[in-house]
Amino acid sequence: MTTTATLLAIGQVRHLRLRPTQHGFDYHTYFLLLPLRRLRAQPDAALARNRFGLLSFHDRDHGDGRADCLAWLEEQLAVEGITDADGEIWLQTYPRVLGYAFKPVSFWYCHRADGSLAAVVAEVNNTFGERHCYLLAGDDVGFGRELRARKVFHVSPFCRVEGRYRFRFARTDDRIVARVEHDDAQGPLLITSVGGELAPATMQRQRRAFWSQPLMTLAVIARIHWHALRLLAKRVPFFSKPQAPATALSRGSDDAAFNSLV
Repeated sequence: MTTTATLLAIGQVRHLRLRPTQHGFDYHTYFLLLPLRRLRAQPDAALARNRFGLLSFHDRDHGDGRADCLAWLEEQLAVEGITDADGEIWLQTYPRVLGYAFKPVSFWYCHRADGSLAAVVAEVNNTFGERHCYLLAGDDVGFGRELRARKVFHVSPFCRVEGRYRFRFARTDDRIVARVEHDDAQGPLLITSVGGELAPATMQRQRRAFWSQPLMTLAVIARIHWHALRLLAKRVPFFSKPQAPATALSRGSDDAAFNSLV
């Protein structure tokens, strides 16, 4: 990855449910990709950080809500014994739009000094105001490789908290894609992805993204509820929300017992 600029991706989010009836959608979207260590040393004048803007980024929307989300992430890596993430840490996340944000999932890409991936953290929010992070680390971490984590956090009332997630990430200088699949006890259930074309987050590109969808993050919430109504109409089973996990972060696994889960 040759650039160190703050980036804004314009692309698509896709979602497909396979059972008990097929249901899917495909929407245009945009999101930020932030080089947090570079921004710590040299703030970006074009990025509205911790202040209002058409598009803005607020640290307290991530981690434990502190004023410096990168410090939170570095603490989590240290606790988990990941000492080689000494390169850039890129955060893929939805911006606030006109001060409003809902971030179903954000991804922290934690690089080594040589540019390789040391870890990825998938930070998931549900509509009940809860948050959980999945840490993907180990010898298998890398772009283009499948990474796994046991599902422990409630997201949708139409899916039990069981099974596993399978993650795959791809990035070039001008494009990024994150793909997440959910398998339950019966096999593959959901296939989701979000990706887009990358370019520096200039004010002109930010205005272009904003005017393409001036209520983008509000639309995310509206679409979640609209598709929930459609799933109810299709008589997809509904499950009550269980208690949230006792810990805010869980670690992925690649051991044989885990791989045979589904």
